[in-house]
Amino acid sequence: MSVSLRLTPFAILLFSTSSLAAQSVVEAEGGVAKSDSQTAADAKSVDDHAIVITGARTRLPATALPLTVDVLSGEELERQVAVSGSVIDALSARMPSFSPTREKLSGSGETLRGRSPLYAINNVPQSTPIRDGSRDGYTIDPFFIDRVEVIYGSNALQGIGATGGVVNQVTLEAPRQDGWTAQTLVQGTVQDGLHGSNMGGKIAGAAGYRSGAFDVVAGTAIERRGAFLDGDGNRIGVDGTQGEIQDSDSWSLFGRFGYQISPTARVEVVANRFSLEGNGNYLTVSGNRNTDTPATTVKGDILGDAPSNRAELLSLSFTEEALAGGALTAQLFFSRTRDIFGGGTFATFQDPAIDPSGKLFDQSVNKSRKIGGKLTYERFVPGLEALTMTAGLDALSDRTAQTLAQTGREWVPETTFRSIAPFLQGNLKLIDGRLRLVGGLRYENVELDVPDFTTLAFYGSRDVVGGKPTFDDVLVNGGIVAEPIAGLRAYASYAEGYTIADVGRILRGISTDGVEVENYLDLKPVVSNNREVGVEWKRGALQASATYFWSKSKLGSLLLRGADGIFSVLRQPIEIEGLEVNAEWRTPLPGLTLGGAYAALKGRTDTNQDGDLDADLDGANISPDRLNLHADYRASRWDARVAMRSYFERKFDGQPAVNDFGGYTLFDAAVGYRVGAHRLSLSAANIFDKQHTTYFSDTQEPTTLAGRANDMLFFAGRGRTITFGLTSSF
Repeated sequence: MSVSLRLTPFAILLFSTSSLAAQSVVEAEGGVAKSDSQTAADAKSVDDHAIVITGARTRLPATALPLTVDVLSGEELERQVAVSGSVIDALSARMPSFSPTREKLSGSGETLRGRSPLYAINNVPQSTPIRDGSRDGYTIDPFFIDRVEVIYGSNALQGIGATGGVVNQVTLEAPRQDGWTAQTLVQGTVQDGLHGSNMGGKIAGAAGYRSGAFDVVAGTAIERRGAFLDGDGNRIGVDGTQGEIQDSDSWSLFGRFGYQISPTARVEVVANRFSLEGNGNYLTVSGNRNTDTPATTVKGDILGDAPSNRAELLSLSFTEEALAGGALTAQLFFSRTRDIFGGGTFATFQDPAIDPSGKLFDQSVNKSRKIGGKLTYERFVPGLEALTMTAGLDALSDRTAQTLAQTGREWVPETTFRSIAPFLQGNLKLIDGRLRLVGGLRYENVELDVPDFTTLAFYGSRDVVGGKPTFDDVLVNGGIVAEPIAGLRAYASYAEGYTIADVGRILRGISTDGVEVENYLDLKPVVSNNREVGVEWKRGALQASATYFWSKSKLGSLLLRGADGIFSVLRQPIEIEGLEVNAEWRTPLPGLTLGGAYAALKGRTDTNQDGDLDADLDGANISPDRLNLHADYRASRWDARVAMRSYFERKFDGQPAVNDFGGYTLFDAAVGYRVGAHRLSLSAANIFDKQHTTYFSDTQEPTTLAGRANDMLFFAGRGRTITFGLTSSF
């Protein structure tokens, strides 16, 4: 049986310790290895004191850390992905502080606590800090993910980028005992009408093998997605520029290879390749915001290459859990991505020297390559065993460029980002663990290497002098966790996160002469903080928590969409505050659990640089207030879940009234039946076929020109979507 676990010790610990050394207890369950929380006989009986959050980079249990964490694992993750369609949609459906997704390939504007999260696979960052293609939520097939750890709030646990939190996807492990195991998935998705063009399907399999010190798990997954329908039965418009998950094909290869050098030392290699490509079978038909008519599609061939995303990862790690009384972890990784965006005759792409007609077609491509390493050593202090110290060093080199594919023009020059960050963290246990003091610091040293370049003709063909601007900062954290009686926890914390604004968007938009990158203000980093207080109760049949947080950044980073659908970056102060409440109750009826979660967020910014926060953050930068309710039932062979998501209406003070959000409520349901090693499942998203406009579309009319581009990007959300699945373990 699986567990979706809500942990609420609380948020600060910026940069704790090593994660790869901190493996969860695992056991084979007739297939590839799953976490112990998945195999617990009672989902709510798992001892929090035994749970290790690998994304927190420490071997200490979750209860020792002042972090707000959600874990979605095992069968619960499998079931929610079947309902929602992807890991990102699954997290968005479950976690109220996660914004509603765009239901597109692009995750631009999707936030956690009003800021962008950092996505990682086994702690390898997937985000690209120089030119954010916003495709980092689609870099691995969910079939190969054992659990997803979400750490809330600004922090530097994984280095640069986690101003909203960390989403760490932990992959499958090999079986714990000698021999072979395997797991397969056959899945089909349909919408109303049962038309072939609207159907989708997926086939996936993974095999694990262990022989003595050697172990391996490897597999492949292939998925085809059909066209999407809204609640009225109309095809949903395709985002021809940012990219789509509908009408697309994806395939993935995954492998995890390990060798146990000694009882305490292990070397491991993880490899992953994921590719998602649109089929380009549909053209968008403009909607009409004024009449609340969403964009739709007609059959047709697109110009240029279909939008696609390709991600490759290779990681090598070494762990030694008994080195001079402590644990050492070393990790090297290489990853690269290629994002192809849809084309058009956008004004931004026009160049009279190439085509004076003003109808020049082009499309952009992001290419990024990352090389990095993490080194961590953790142990208690001799003579003061209650104090655990962690020292480490993170290094990252990211080289990214954005070009225009059809004409070979350079939009964002090939820019190199280099980060070196040593850190030190302490965790002091007092009064037999009833009180813990946590604190540390991390030194971030960053250099950008930008060559000389010339902007596109749209920006005036400006010559920009490159340079190597450097930034450094000391990020601090501190907090306290108190557990006066078993099951009751109180906490308070402070943590800082660190990132840079989308450098590519800033560089490509320079429209004045004489700019020297080294002195350009808009390249300064975003340093955000997260303050948090709260309380939780986990005892008996009731688990409940309440958290209040607020964060600030003096020089934030906001997205603004122009009339052509292309985003620019605004640098403005930002303040965000929010409340999160969670509760689950195991009812007297065996197997039945009821639960709910509520989140209310408010964000303000200074639009005119006068020092006053005069406007709300808009829908591209903060999520709506929200209530989730659910009922779970489990019997010997049966499991079922019914869930409600209610997004409340929101007016944005200081923003155009047309961008106000009307709110909507969706219901999902799923049921499963297990026969031996096989599990049959039936899932339904938006079970009542509610017609609604996606949050992002509803709140993002361009402020410059309300015209055709706006109506082309006015999208409905998916209607009722039914998924059948058969999962087998051998």
